[in-house]
Amino acid sequence: MPLPANARVDIERFWATIERSAEIGPGRPGGLSRLAVSDSDKEIRDEFVGWCRQAGLSIRVDGIGNIFARRAGTDDSLPPVVMGSHLDTQINGGRFDGIAGVLAGLEVCRTLDALGHRTRRPLEVVNWTNEEGARFSPPMVGSGCFTGAYTLDWAQGRRDDDGKSIGEELARIGYLGEMEASPHEFDAYFEFHIEQGPILDRDGMQVGVVTGGFPSTGMLVEFRGETAHTGPWPMERRKNALLAGARFLVAVDDLGWDHAGSGGKATAARLVAWPNKPGILSDWAQAVGDVRHPDPETSEVMAERMRRAVGEAAARTDCTAEVLDVWKWGGRIFAQELIDQVRMTSLALGYRTQDILSQAGHDAYFVARHAPTTMIFAPCKGGITHNNAELCTREDLEPGLNVLLQTVLARADR
Repeated sequence: MPLPANARVDIERFWATIERSAEIGPGRPGGLSRLAVSDSDKEIRDEFVGWCRQAGLSIRVDGIGNIFARRAGTDDSLPPVVMGSHLDTQINGGRFDGIAGVLAGLEVCRTLDALGHRTRRPLEVVNWTNEEGARFSPPMVGSGCFTGAYTLDWAQGRRDDDGKSIGEELARIGYLGEMEASPHEFDAYFEFHIEQGPILDRDGMQVGVVTGGFPSTGMLVEFRGETAHTGPWPMERRKNALLAGARFLVAVDDLGWDHAGSGGKATAARLVAWPNKPGILSDWAQAVGDVRHPDPETSEVMAERMRRAVGEAAARTDCTAEVLDVWKWGGRIFAQELIDQVRMTSLALGYRTQDILSQAGHDAYFVARHAPTTMIFAPCKGGITHNNAELCTREDLEPGLNVLLQTVLARADR
């Protein structure tokens, strides 16, 4: 039996689930600090798995800790329609980034149960491991490993600042799964997410139809120099790795300003050094920077200038440099048929709708290499995110949730 066109999610039930999540891994007032594969990540994973089992979903966990919760279809041999995002947060994160997307998938399944509707194709809700990259670099490790961008051994071997690996920590918290961390077939993938930008809120739009992402390049660079006394050691003999990292990151920031007028952005994201103490020059540093621009050619020009900045920073400081990792994402990667379906559903439901590019990285970028994929954006107040002041209301989230419900059902029942 087809689901009625006026079917809607239970926004109060969804909101209560969001509020419970917001109690796990508190950070600064109003926010979360729920880093990937930490004790608080285990707590929210356990809570999520419990909610899924209460909803009659079966659970599988793969070797990088991705959790797949499955709702059987009437023809369960068909590939599933998948919804998801991530439950980990930044160190000063908010209550909605990623989280709303995972819990949105759960709410779709709960709504179907309440309506007594079984889709033809199975549904799955996925929580991807380490989307943020706040504890283990790079970001989107779980979805990248699943889709084959990273090998399982490489992904499990990513280490945090304390030397702990993802694999070791997954085993410690009980989420080193036995399912192979390789892609099973998806019919389609939908990721509901807050915009993480000010456009929808500023323009009074209820639903963002995501047509693609800013082409982006990130880079992890290691500089090596030599320790020496900061007093007597001659300037011409200094090999200060901290300074090399700083010069590189200033160059990255300058790139952002050079292209800001046309929508470009560049971020000096991280600098660590050793010994990083007064009285001594540092002989080791690592720096992380990234660049992004809506135009692919300009974005690649920015990426090449960032690569050149590595050598220039090393030469200026008489240090050596090694690019340890490069990650790229974005572009026109989403499936046009799904984009069109999200747009038509939004308009049919009477919502104010706007096409939009995502400016941040998301698991959907990797999944798009594997299956037809798209995203649905909800507005967030002022576009504030990766910040404990991140804020959405029920009214901000409900339209996008209803679009997700109706779009997924149209796809799963065909």
